[in-house]
Order: sequence, then C-alpha cells, then structure tokens
Amino acid sequence: MLRLRHRYEATVEPVIRFLQNKDLTLASRICHGRFLPEAARFDNVADLESAFGTMGLTDQARHLATLYLEDLADLLKETVGPQFGFSRYAEHLGLTATSFDELHQALQTPPNLVDEFMLECFAEVLDREQPDVIGFTVPFPGNLYGALRLAQFAKQQRPAIRTLMGGGYPNTELRGLKEPRFFDYIDFLTLDDGEGPWLRLLEAFSGCQLSVASCQAESKQLAAFATSALATDNSQLATQFQRTFLRNPATGRVEYHNQATTADIPHTEVGTPDYDGLPIQDYLSVIEVLNPMHRLWSDGRWNKLTVAHGCYWKRCSFCDVTLDYIRRYETAPSTLLVDRIEQIVRQTGQTGFHFVDEAAPPLALRDLAIELLRRRVSITWWGNIRFEKTFTPDLCRLLAAAGCIAVSGGLEVASDRLLALMEKGVTIAQVARVTEGFTQAGIMVHAYLMYGFPTETAQETVDSLEVVRQLFQAGIVQSGYWHRFAMTAHSPVGQNPAKYKVQQIGPEPGDFAWNDLWHDDPTGADHEQFGPGLAKALYNYMHGVALHEPLQFWFDELRVPRTTVPRQLIESALTEPGKPDLAKQNMRLFWLGNAPELRLETRHKKGRPTEQAVLTFYEQAEDFELKTTPVIGRWLADLLTRLATDYDAKLLLKEAAASFPAAEAGLGFESFLAAPAWRLLREKGLLLV
Repeated sequence: MLRLRHRYEATVEPVIRFLQNKDLTLASRICHGRFLPEAARFDNVADLESAFGTMGLTDQARHLATLYLEDLADLLKETVGPQFGFSRYAEHLGLTATSFDELHQALQTPPNLVDEFMLECFAEVLDREQPDVIGFTVPFPGNLYGALRLAQFAKQQRPAIRTLMGGGYPNTELRGLKEPRFFDYIDFLTLDDGEGPWLRLLEAFSGCQLSVASCQAESKQLAAFATSALATDNSQLATQFQRTFLRNPATGRVEYHNQATTADIPHTEVGTPDYDGLPIQDYLSVIEVLNPMHRLWSDGRWNKLTVAHGCYWKRCSFCDVTLDYIRRYETAPSTLLVDRIEQIVRQTGQTGFHFVDEAAPPLALRDLAIELLRRRVSITWWGNIRFEKTFTPDLCRLLAAAGCIAVSGGLEVASDRLLALMEKGVTIAQVARVTEGFTQAGIMVHAYLMYGFPTETAQETVDSLEVVRQLFQAGIVQSGYWHRFAMTAHSPVGQNPAKYKVQQIGPEPGDFAWNDLWHDDPTGADHEQFGPGLAKALYNYMHGVALHEPLQFWFDELRVPRTTVPRQLIESALTEPGKPDLAKQNMRLFWLGNAPELRLETRHKKGRPTEQAVLTFYEQAEDFELKTTPVIGRWLADLLTRLATDYDAKLLLKEAAASFPAAEAGLGFESFLAAPAWRLLREKGLLLV
C-alpha cells in the first residue's frame, strides 16, 4: 500500500464521492477499469458476477469500494491508530471493562493522529455552537472511548461546560457504576430512556420547569437553559434527579439519585426525532459483506423510528428482559406514528425507515400499514419482529403493500426443546409458515440464529443447522447470521444460572462495567468448535451453494453426528392446511386494489339469454375481470368500492356475511367463500387481517 501511495491519493476522493451517491458514473471504472489499488481485503473477494449479476454494476462497485476503504482502515491500524475502526473505535477498551484503568490510561496519553482529526472537527462544533451542556449517546462499546475523549477535550476548552451521557452501553453495562474517575469526563450519567432524566437535569440547571413540548420547540436552544446555574454543585441539585449517577464533590464518591417523583414520559409524548444539522448528504453507503440484510444496515440512509416502546413478549431467557427498554411496553396510535413519519420525510427528504423496535407488534404494524395506505404516504421500511402466527400471509401482503421490504426475527436455536427452554414462544413449524408468508409477499426474511445456548448438545447444534438448511432450500429465508450465546447480567439466565444448568465463573463485579458473564456449560457441548463450520455453511446457503451436501462437509476435521431431523420437516410444515376463511369471521376485510367497474351483459347459452355481471379491475400490474351473477356482482361492486374508498370502514367478515344476498342469489355465504369468484379476489388482494 505504501508503494502505491500516489494511486491511493488519486482515488480516495472519487471513491468517497461515489459512496456518497454523488458520482455514480464511476461504477463502471471501479468494476472494469482496474481503477482501485487492491490490498489484503481483496484477497478473498467473492464471485461478484454470481453475487450481483451482470446488471448490478453499482452494487458491485459499492462492495469493491468498501473493500478499498477497509484496506485503508487496516493501514491506519498498522501505522497511526491501532484502535481505529469505521464503526467501532477502541472497542476493546469498553468490552467487559470491569476496571476503568485501561480506558483511563488511554485517555491520559496524548491524542493519536486519528484522535487529533476527530478533535479538530469537534473544535469547530464547539466554536460554532458555544454550548453550555453537551450530551453524548453511547450505544455500543466502540463508541465509549470517542465520547470520553470528546468530553475530555470539551472540558479542557470550556471548564464550566456540563457533560451528560446515556445510551445503550450505560443502560446495560454501567448500572452498578462506582468509578469516580469516570466523572473527570462526564458530569452526569443517566440510565434507561433519557427524555425524563435529561429534562430533570435541564430543569435543575435552568431553575425552571420544562415540558417535553417546550424542549421540542426550543431544541436548538436547550443548552442555554444551563447558563444561570453552571456554578451550582451537583449534590445540591440531586434531589430533583431521575436515574442519574454523579460524583459528590464533597466526598468524591459516586452516587445514584432517583428521587424525582415524575413518571416516565409516555411513548406517545416523546416527540419526533430531529435530524436537523446532520450532514445527511455526506453519509456513505457501503456494502461490507454479501449478506442482503447486513447490506440494509450499512447501505443507504434510513430514518430511525420506534413503533412501540419495549417488547410485548418480554419472556426470552437470553434477553435483558429485566431492563426498562424491554420490560416497559407502550404503544402509540398509528395516526401519531404516520404524523412523525411525514415530519421526518419533510425534514430529511428521505423516505426510508428502519423501525428499531425490540419486536414490532403485529397488530400495531397492521394499523400502521393501513394508515400509510389511507394517507397515501409512500415509504420503504423494515424492522425486527417475532416469528409468531399473527403474521398471517394476508397480513404480510398488507405490510408489503405499505412499503415493507424486509423483516428480521429470532429463530435462535432451531430446536423445539431449546426454544421452549428459551421461552421463545414459537416452534419450528410456526417459523416456517410465517417466513413463507413474508417471502410470498416479496418481503426479505433474515433469521437471527444462536448456538451455544445452555445444555445445547452437539446433536442439537447439528440438527439446528439441518433446519436452517431446509429453510434456505425451501426459499423462505434469504439471510441469516449465527450468534454465539452470551450470558448477560440482566437476563433470566444470568440472574438464575442454576435453572439453566450453567455455572458463572466470572468476571467479578468491579467499579466500572459489568454485563457479559463468563460461564461453564457442563451439560452441553464444546460450543466454540462449531462456530466456523456454522458460519461457512450459512454463507453458502445464502448464495444457494452446496444445499445438498451432508452437514459434515462444513466441519473439516471436527466429527459431527448425523442429523436426526426428518428431511421433509420444513416441507411438511408448509403443506399443513391453514384455517378456512369461514373460521375468520372476526377478521377485517381489506382490499388492496381499486374500485371495480360494473357492467351487466347478456350472454346466450344454448340459445337462451342469461344476464351476468362483469366486474373489471384496473390495477397497476395487470387488469382482470370477474364474472358472476348480477345479484352477487352488485353486492361485490358495492363492497369493494366501499373498501377501496373508505379506509376507515372496519368491515369484518361476519358483517359482510350479514349483508350477503343469500336468498336472492340462491347461494349461502359459506358456499360463496368456496366459489371461484371469491378465490380470485383473495388471490388479487382481498385480505383478511
């Protein structure tokens, strides 16, 4: 790379512009012109033609340009910044950091070259905004060092400044914080949802009571609220605080204060995310790995929004269900959610949304989809779900019509015994039927997979891989990723390891972070040895490769048992008959198409004139006609016109049955549900949701 220095210097700016979608014409040169210098990241480049096809030129170029950037990142790590990473910076300093020593030592050393670049950019922000209060959100370990380095710099430049921190990392890792040196950098650390605790802090700084509405209205001036109270001791303000850590200046000890009597701000009142000031036009769209769901995480600009706070299931034994962000479940009306969506689209000009729920509730998604269709709000969205039976094929079609392109959900361990032990609330057969419904609706399915769950045997691990193979072979899962089970302090497994027959062996709680727990699984397999083979198999299955190879093929020298899973397990689950429409009396009718045109015509059969109704449907993909008797034709025309023009008409199937002209038509409603006319409408977009 050093020998090719001039070539890198000549290409880096064009590549960045290409990844910012400002010069897409460069794609041809990247793919075919030997434009990019290639270092180690290109050594194992995949068969790009099979991955992207002959027409996916821009995507192929984006992947190659991403490899080029990762080569440059490797160069930076080897030379000026061993902690550098595009999405994770000095991540190891925050991983299982029961002691603050290493992180504190790193912060006491002079900034490296990468730090200096970061601080130069930050100095411009400080100079432009002149803030009195700065808040840092730290979702992951790879964000912690950078936040503390910036907070340190801010205090050096403006000693009176107040620094606040919250986010996913503190919420899970720092709940037992006792380290006073942490508060050399951060004045206040808050837990769980930040709106309430930070409002309390700002009220204390300003000496007045604030509302969520006032903070939304004055979001750009929030920092100024602190001006009148910057000299006040933290300890004197503590009686007003909510879920807040601070260092008592008199004793030097860390204290936790939660004396505020105000309730948490409801999900309906937290307001709309504000993206003002973000240089959205300069964000990079990258494709790191050839995984279709991972591509969504890094390619393109997705607005973030939450459909519901917390998880409506909150039972999974591996999950942090004891923490507020999962335990407290609250919903918001679909009208409010679409109001927020429209506001964000107006601000950002972007119509892509990632719903960042723990698990988006099916009925909430149904109502959201209907409201989007009612208002004709066109967005593209994806999010996380549970593979539960409420996601019927009809509901999947409705979500697709409202812009859903992908869902990710936890299959975890493809073993019914372990799924029950996890309290996952799903079965393999159920997952198969739900994923088929999404796939048939044109929605991509990503499966989170887990290995190494307590008591999992080698046989169950291999059987799980066989189930995953069958899911990909059936074409009903398009993406997946194996995660190694991790025991956390706030999960049911971490809080009661004996119930799951595991033994915690460390680490001992320290003064700083504590969440990931080391453990022994004396009744389970040696889980570590399965990781490479599982990953290799899954990568190939995603690309349709070697789906018929025996499972031993993926494990090289490791001998694995033969699977005990029937070869037709998934196929059998998919062929099980579903409920007939007659059994869905309390479900709502929804028509995805337009109102039909009705005409009556006379046809002659064996010389005798017979009147028939012809309903013509003009649809965006194809037009079609439905022929029936005049009585049923008029009833259908009225029904479908009402459904097509009045989205507020919550018409249930049993209500439609009550209006069906059975006597006049000489046909019972149950018989009509089995007739070709009804089946054609169901195929074309008449849904029961």
